[in-house]
Amino acid sequence: MRVTFNYRYAPHNTKIKELISSGIIGQVNSVHFEWALDTKHGADYFRRWHRDKRNSGGLLVHKSTHHFDLVNFWLDTTPEHVYAVGDLLFYGRENAEQRGETNFYQRAYQNDLAKDDPFAIDLASNAHLKAMYLDAEREDGYQRDQSVFGDGISIEDTLGVLVNYKNKSILTYSLNAYLPWEGFQVSFNGTKGRIDARIIEKSYVNSGGNKAEEGRLEHVSIVVSPMFDAPYEVKVETTEGGHGGGDTALLEDLFGNPQPDVFKRAASHLDGAMSIMTGIAGNHSLRTGNAVTIKDLIKL
Repeated sequence: MRVTFNYRYAPHNTKIKELISSGIIGQVNSVHFEWALDTKHGADYFRRWHRDKRNSGGLLVHKSTHHFDLVNFWLDTTPEHVYAVGDLLFYGRENAEQRGETNFYQRAYQNDLAKDDPFAIDLASNAHLKAMYLDAEREDGYQRDQSVFGDGISIEDTLGVLVNYKNKSILTYSLNAYLPWEGFQVSFNGTKGRIDARIIEKSYVNSGGNKAEEGRLEHVSIVVSPMFDAPYEVKVETTEGGHGGGDTALLEDLFGNPQPDVFKRAASHLDGAMSIMTGIAGNHSLRTGNAVTIKDLIKL
């Protein structure tokens, strides 16, 4: 069984793996990982079925599982203990009211209040979204364009997670779903230096455009800072396709002619389990206020 973690194949993420594996910054003791979802892509989770945590499990499992897998992949380890805090602090009716908003609506379609709302999505103006969702509402009543400042949102939009790993590394992770740009910043602190990466991606709305646009890179910067030498930037070669060409490489690995891969990017069901267990443990921690031990939830 294979799990399609396409972010492993993104050239910049593979390059980070290569740098860490080379030992250039020594043993990685801590990682600071900040993921930014913007007001187009991030808001999209709050327009549709994901907004109800009973459906999606929240962003810690629906979105962050890719990020937690990257940490497992980069450090070649698995999580042991997880502590999480988070809340709905931006989206939702209550937060909008506190900011002084008064123009509320249930959904965007044929609603005048939505015309000037930058958080609204116009299903009728996009042929694919119209066919996929608007024209199909008669089948199940599902509304794809609900207001992000409406009632009934039960997932968090602001999250912080602290993780201890089996190799004793420490991760501090944050996810915010309402920021001005899309992408991530990650820093690795090692015994011989530090790696800083900043990746800005093109914003994307699910089913709203060309799949090759998903994760398309707008800026990549990877800087290595040796402990006793001058910092330098590492060049990354990208190719055509989503996620800097990572999607194409994944598809070739799955359905084409797989080549020997020193980075072992092909993920198994165990990799899938250990990535999502960080998010599941995080959800347990959100409910209880306590740190959670992975082995108390699952036995592998």
